[in-house]
Amino acid sequence: MNIYLAPLEGLTDPIFRNAVQKYFGGIDKYYTPFIVTQESGKYRPRDKKGVAPEKNEGIPLVPQILTKYADQFNRTATDMARLGYSEVNLNLGCPSGTVASKGRGSGFLLHLEELNRFLEEIFNYAEQVEVASDKGGGTGHLEISVKTRIGVYSPDEFPEILEIYNQYPIKELTIHPRVRKEFYNGTPHKDVFFEALKNSKNPVVYNGDLNTPTQISAFTKEVEEIAPIWTDSVMLGRGMIRNPALARMTKDSEYRLTKEILREFHEEVYTKQRQELSGDTYVLQHMKEHWFYMIQLFEDLDKQAKQIRKCKNCYEYESILNGLFSEGSLKNE
Repeated sequence: MNIYLAPLEGLTDPIFRNAVQKYFGGIDKYYTPFIVTQESGKYRPRDKKGVAPEKNEGIPLVPQILTKYADQFNRTATDMARLGYSEVNLNLGCPSGTVASKGRGSGFLLHLEELNRFLEEIFNYAEQVEVASDKGGGTGHLEISVKTRIGVYSPDEFPEILEIYNQYPIKELTIHPRVRKEFYNGTPHKDVFFEALKNSKNPVVYNGDLNTPTQISAFTKEVEEIAPIWTDSVMLGRGMIRNPALARMTKDSEYRLTKEILREFHEEVYTKQRQELSGDTYVLQHMKEHWFYMIQLFEDLDKQAKQIRKCKNCYEYESILNGLFSEGSLKNE
């Protein structure tokens, strides 16, 4: 099975990626949170830092690009190729209002004629971009993968969207089977994904609500008999923030996460965030986002979860975490 780490803004940064790789592994590709293109050609500092090769040594990383302008995509893709990346990913899935309202991310799915022209331009351009081949030396051309939602308002939109995708040599099409207006609520429309398995001309990857090894195993069994193009590939997002050992546990049924290893992992992330970020406020804001998910690994820690949400400085935070790791018990998953 191929397991990919989804790009989650503010969470799956180089510090988190390196800690997952060091303590657990099991991830075949890590995708960066989206790089926002600018007309000026400049990048946000966090985007530059996120793809810097020296911060991602030994990490199989794919930069993700967010834009609706083909020239900006092509320029960014070229910059990524110069950094040594052989694949870039197009974000057509972000449901954020500030993104979609500008016709980017899942908002681009409202404008299919424009999207078709955009894809034609970027795939034609990618054929001209030489990169080091990952298949035994030499060079090849830059590859483009796509992460998509199944529509904006209704799952019925996806067949038409898929017809457009089928016109292009997409390396992998990652499908999050919700529409934009659903955000991350409700149940994914797996039936739409299963239809895509039958009808896609490109390899497909599933993304959405796979949070435990049991859920992943049950899902792959559902898929096995549906379509020959299934690459046995899933992308994990919030499930990996909740349990950073999820990929390892999925691939190795004998592996058991312990509080000791989880604490070491946490200390690595926390210590490096303190070195990276300026001031307790920013460090705590970051760590609280992680604990919104990770607290779910423990049995009955509502009190500690509330304390983490309310703590105001790192000294207080460390005291709460000492109690959490000494008193808490991990759920048996």
